[in-house]
Amino acid sequence: MAQILAPSSQWQMRIARNSAPASPMTAKMWSSLVLKQNKKGTAKSSAKFRVFAVKSENGTINRMEDLLNLDLTPYTDSFIAEYIWIGGSGIDLRSKSRTISKPIEHPSELPKWNYDGSSTGQAPGEDSEVILYPQAIFKDPFRGGNNILVMCDTYTPQGEPIPTNKRHRAAEIFSNKKVVDEVPWFGIEQEYTLLQTNVKWPLGWPVGGYPGPQGPYYCAAGADKSFGRDISDAHYKACLYAGVNVSGTNGEVMPGQWEYQVGPSVGIDAGDHIWISRYILERITEQAGVVLSLDPKPIEGDWNGAGCHTNYSTKTMREEGGYEVIKKAILNLSLRHKEHISAYGEGNERRLTGKHETASIDTFSWGVANRGCSIRVGRETEKQGKGYLEDRRPASNMDPYVVTGPTG
Repeated sequence: MAQILAPSSQWQMRIARNSAPASPMTAKMWSSLVLKQNKKGTAKSSAKFRVFAVKSENGTINRMEDLLNLDLTPYTDSFIAEYIWIGGSGIDLRSKSRTISKPIEHPSELPKWNYDGSSTGQAPGEDSEVILYPQAIFKDPFRGGNNILVMCDTYTPQGEPIPTNKRHRAAEIFSNKKVVDEVPWFGIEQEYTLLQTNVKWPLGWPVGGYPGPQGPYYCAAGADKSFGRDISDAHYKACLYAGVNVSGTNGEVMPGQWEYQVGPSVGIDAGDHIWISRYILERITEQAGVVLSLDPKPIEGDWNGAGCHTNYSTKTMREEGGYEVIKKAILNLSLRHKEHISAYGEGNERRLTGKHETASIDTFSWGVANRGCSIRVGRETEKQGKGYLEDRRPASNMDPYVVTGPTG
């Protein structure tokens, strides 16, 4: 039977709306037909006549399932590489597939490719070619087998990074010897909101209405408190399969909102892993018929926004005496507050209000165990005299290459 990734109630609603015109047969009617065919002797083997099992009266029969799950490895050495890149908005993900005919061990062994930049807002129509440079490889959890996902960045035909290519500059910074020697660790907490497809209203919320006030939903269980767990779990496992350094997940304060954590990741890996994890989440919500939102304040009013808190430490911070290094780093961050805010995501002013576990966008602050500050230091870091800091300002739609690299 096909696995259903969407919450049960919503999936049943989709089937009721969409499947009836295409296939008026019920499960009982189909079973009856199969029995009659078998009695007549027209289906002597499953190879000649196959029917997929259905789960309920509203079930659908998917004859493409076998083709989608074909294992190519016994028949060919070729595999499929899904080239992924960031589009012109700086937050949209694009991808396309190509066949690779020989085994590869490093991204540099993959061919460069091109795409129509005029269709993504990244090049003019009269000179639209943008070149994809493969940079990081992950296993493909959707196709399985030897197939891969490839994180790429983008260049002109002359080899210059295009303006939306933020990875190039971040990679330069992380390859600097001083930076390499400090082994910078990042732990990024990606929050997101799941929306109902047609109304763009959070999953589990009554259409045009509101659930009960915040409080019962954070890390909760139960049909009246947790909405979208199947999507979160499917994403968690798919990321682990792909090789994304995901370290956990939980339901968030606003119903229909979730979080997952990536890290600790070193240097440029932090950005690569966040972008691939976002792509995987987009694909899973696509299959589930749910809309993924990275808007930092998807619902106005007395509801939590969505951030991308970024935890950071260096080798010196993690060693004895590191707390003093952390405090110096916080001072340096305070001197560039406005510059950082401008690079921490679109619409962040709607989220950083000083309420709902945020600091005001206009004021820099820090504190120990204080979630209402710009920078939070954990109790354990204070106690041990070493550890890490948490920058709570980045929005859920921030570019991790920018936050960890040029302005990080």
